[in-house]
Parts: sequence; C-alpha cells; structure tokens
Amino acid sequence: MKSYKCLHCENVVKSEYIRKKIRCPYCGSKILYKVRSTATEVKAV
Repeated sequence: MKSYKCLHCENVVKSEYIRKKIRCPYCGSKILYKVRSTATEVKAV
C-alpha cells in the first residue's frame, strides 16, 4: 500500500483517500509527498 505524508501537518495519508481528493484530510493542505523507505547499502566483495 502506498502512503503519502502531508508537508504541513506531517500526518500520513493513505492512497485510497488520494484517489478522491488531492488534499490532506487533517489540515486541507494540497502539498503531499510519497514516504520512501530507507536505502540499504550493499558492499561488493
């Protein structure tokens, strides 16, 4: 499941809500960004 985060209030917004409106349901902000997982470093041997 994809999730987005509001730039203004920092709350997590589920992708199901984004399909209906492109606004934060908590504060009404229109600026949302995708939450990315942390990168894993792999060392070559």
